[in-house]
Amino acid sequence: MKLLNLKLHSTMRLAIVITGKAKHTQRWQYPMEAIREIVMNMIVHRDYRDEADSIIKIFDDSIEFFNPGRLPENITEKDLIENTYRSTPRNKLIADIFRSMGLIEKYGSGIKRIMSYFSEAGLPKPTFQNQSNGFLVTVLANPTTKNVKIENVTENVTENVTENVTEKRLNQIIQLFKNNPSITTELIAEKLNVTRRTILRDLEKLKKSGKVVYAGSQKKGYWQILKNS
Repeated sequence: MKLLNLKLHSTMRLAIVITGKAKHTQRWQYPMEAIREIVMNMIVHRDYRDEADSIIKIFDDSIEFFNPGRLPENITEKDLIENTYRSTPRNKLIADIFRSMGLIEKYGSGIKRIMSYFSEAGLPKPTFQNQSNGFLVTVLANPTTKNVKIENVTENVTENVTENVTEKRLNQIIQLFKNNPSITTELIAEKLNVTRRTILRDLEKLKKSGKVVYAGSQKKGYWQILKNS
């Protein structure tokens, strides 16, 4: 099952604002903090029992974010916009990881921040609606940015979130080694709520970066943390 299916009908645009100073100001077609917040919400609130893809469609003047998993029955689209609801993360473990990394300030505050980012940028407010088996967020660009310099930034949106999550987990693994150098990969996976295959990939990254090394036999060995970590 793929988490994200990115369909490009265009690319996001970068406006070069002439200020009269030595350096010009760059302004993205959309507030990037809001785009990252939307993508992060897709990861946290997705219904992972549904085999459908999460889909992002980028058009010339809008972006559509579709995610499997409708709003809970006790929350309406109007509740989201007016911030009159109590958030219950569909995937509490993922939400807790994001919150421990400082990516989530408070449960239920994401939509309010997204609306605020677009308001500050002078852009139309995003729309939110249940659609079929999922939830659709649509954001609109300012029409004046349609003929500005184009920069492709689609690769940056999801990579930043993924890289931050991985780096946090690598640090957690090192801390587990400090507490118990003989800890097994199965126990690490259990403690961090990920698969054993994910931990094996993380261990390869730690070894290749020279942060840890495995010493001794396979049965009686232990993990040694190197000085440069």
